[in-house]
Amino acid sequence: MSKTLLARSRVAPLLTVAALLISTLTGCGDDSEAPVSDAAAALGTIEPGVLKVAIQPYAPYTSLVGDKLAGLDADILNAVAGKLGLTVKPELTDFAGMLASVQSRRVDITIGGVAWTADRQKQGLFTDPPYYSPPAMAVRSGEHYQTVNDLQGKDLGTVEGYVWVKSIQAVPGAKLHAYPDGNGVFDDLGAGRINVGFLDPLLVLAAQKERPELKVETQYLTPPTDAEVKARPQYEYFRPYMTSFYLPKQATALEKAISEQLRAMYASGELTKLIEKYGGAPEQFLKPAPEIAATRRGVDRPADWQPPSI
Repeated sequence: MSKTLLARSRVAPLLTVAALLISTLTGCGDDSEAPVSDAAAALGTIEPGVLKVAIQPYAPYTSLVGDKLAGLDADILNAVAGKLGLTVKPELTDFAGMLASVQSRRVDITIGGVAWTADRQKQGLFTDPPYYSPPAMAVRSGEHYQTVNDLQGKDLGTVEGYVWVKSIQAVPGAKLHAYPDGNGVFDDLGAGRINVGFLDPLLVLAAQKERPELKVETQYLTPPTDAEVKARPQYEYFRPYMTSFYLPKQATALEKAISEQLRAMYASGELTKLIEKYGGAPEQFLKPAPEIAATRRGVDRPADWQPPSI
């Protein structure tokens, strides 16, 4: 389900991935007595050697099992943190709290279906995309929606703060229903109070299995054309979007190190295995749509930036 921060600050110099791997790394566990390597300390986290991460309960992307992160985004971050010698320390909040915690630098990072947007990147830093998210819709069985025109005049739901809020508001005659979390979307969808719920695709797939009584199914919206997006720019988020991990403006060294590790995971096949573990199709999740590159070029990435891909 469910879409950034750019500034310079005085931080320790970034070590290359090779240097990070050569250095003595601490594990991504709970051993608070483990020494912090020079490489990990150089990343400039709030607490040296510790990666404070804000999440919301958003399985199968993020959840807290005891004091451990679980889910797709969690698995990716845990793998990256282990390679960088950082111990992950999670904090539970809601989606608005995730963004606010990063923007006020109460945490080092937030993860879990966070879409890159031009507005968010003004207030923080985005990593390269760990994966891309196709435009999934949760609908009641027997109902069919294919294009944005099919959504006109309908009751459409999503979570407060998600990029689809603005997209839904741009649909002629549609009524927005915004909820604190995905459970509200599914409850009202099952009860017939809304026609369509816009959430991240793995969340919809999980709900189909875990709550069969709702009689919900997954459908994929045909992305709007360039002409439709030009006429209604907010339709952009009815297209496949890039998720990213979101960090404070000051975290330039940490963002660069994480992005390096993410690109290495594309190349090694590690991300492919994780996407498949959670029921996603690598071809959909790990190959960017044609318009993705232009979105960030000259904004928070160089003019020749290429998004990662398998």
